[in-house]
Amino acid sequence: MEPESIKLLAAAIAIGAGALGPGLGIGMLGYGAMQALGRNPEARGPIMTNMILAIAFAEAIAIYALIVAIMLIFIA
Repeated sequence: MEPESIKLLAAAIAIGAGALGPGLGIGMLGYGAMQALGRNPEARGPIMTNMILAIAFAEAIAIYALIVAIMLIFIA
């Protein structure tokens, strides 16, 4: 294989694997938040605030994976 194709393959694996975890985590967060809202609708404010904060932290991991993939393409 040529070095350029290895770089592109590594970038694809980096973003693919890096987006898999946050995608699953965000889905589980949404499921848990909807379960909590179904049990206690009056606690909507704190539940939604905590859910949005946790989703932002999970999404940051995917953004880091994107940055690594871009670095693999253009710098490596």
